[in-house]
Amino acid sequence: MSSAQQEVTVMASSAAKTAPQGGGLESRDAVDRIIRGRFACRAFASRAVPRRTITDILEVARFAPSGANIQPWRVYVVGGAEKDEISRALLRAHEEARDQHTSEYQYYTAQLPEPYLSRRNQFGQLFYGSLDIKQSDKEGRARQTAKNYGFFGAPVGLIMTIDRRLQLGSWLDLGMFIQNVMIAAAARGLQTCPQETFSKYHALLRKLLPIPPEEMVVCGMSIGFAEDDCLDKGSLMPKAAVEEFAQFIGFED
Repeated sequence: MSSAQQEVTVMASSAAKTAPQGGGLESRDAVDRIIRGRFACRAFASRAVPRRTITDILEVARFAPSGANIQPWRVYVVGGAEKDEISRALLRAHEEARDQHTSEYQYYTAQLPEPYLSRRNQFGQLFYGSLDIKQSDKEGRARQTAKNYGFFGAPVGLIMTIDRRLQLGSWLDLGMFIQNVMIAAAARGLQTCPQETFSKYHALLRKLLPIPPEEMVVCGMSIGFAEDDCLDKGSLMPKAAVEEFAQFIGFED
């Protein structure tokens, strides 16, 4: 074994010894509250979020698992005048040329089977209903979509990318990293909103950020302190019961 390999082995062993082996009821309840209380926030206060806080969040999130430890995530953190410039460019494109932009990947299948189609329809009814926007009101829906590109007023935005040469397994890894970001942010009193819609304007984002050709824009994320009204409402979306998606095999109790 080389000296470099020995060093890695020692570091891994040390980390394993110092890792918590069980958090107890207090730790469990705290984590459960964060996960249950997380929601896609679409109204942020103007209160600033320090760079150090975002660095701390990413410092924790980087411990997400990934196949063969390849860690496929890339993140572009934007704030201040640069974020405002990106927002203006995206809003202009959304208002003037939205049909000229398309994502590099397909988020939904063309024909959703059940129960997924019903769940998406329910989302539309609950979400747009809460905003008094009718399903037939295309302009109203477009105006609501436009708020994404202003990061819903959040002081910090993330643009997440992945190397296009990787396969679907690495997208699973990226998803676990993104979830870590949201949980770590919530633990610090912040709310988030993951936003696939940024992928539509990848060509424009490449002009504004140092995104190399081999990287594909997967999504964006808004991070900040939620407005009180948004925080009070929390999540509108029902979640399927465990019995609907899990089967237990080989258990006696």
